[in-house]
Amino acid sequence: MRYDELTGQVQIRAQLPDRQAAERAVRATLETLAERIPGGLADHLAAQLPIEAGEALRRITVAHEGSPQQRAYWRDHGERFDITGFAGRIAWRAGVSEEVALQDAAVMFEVLDAAVSPGLMHRLHRALPSDIRALLPEERATEEAGEETTG
Repeated sequence: MRYDELTGQVQIRAQLPDRQAAERAVRATLETLAERIPGGLADHLAAQLPIEAGEALRRITVAHEGSPQQRAYWRDHGERFDITGFAGRIAWRAGVSEEVALQDAAVMFEVLDAAVSPGLMHRLHRALPSDIRALLPEERATEEAGEETTG
């Protein structure tokens, strides 16, 4: 998927007024997601996305180059925050309310689901806490829940 297609899908699905609003939503969601998930997973997501979208993930990866202990922890775990922190960070980055931030993030996850491999979405699902995981597309969340109860 090309970057203009990704942002266009976000703009249409989230009913955003223009491409700039869609780009802000994409960037804010991906940067916040990169803070929350393990660094290695963020790197894999960046590799499957258009360069411009992947940059949002890579920017956060570079920003977490603290001490060797901090870097090792983040690479394996990511930062710990819940849906409230997730919404607040996206809202701050995009300049929108927390309600709008969550709506835009849910749309971004729908588009992300179409842009990356199912295996990577499965890893993303498993890396997120249940409150943030609820923003993933319903089909994926239902499918994953079924796998967890049967496997």
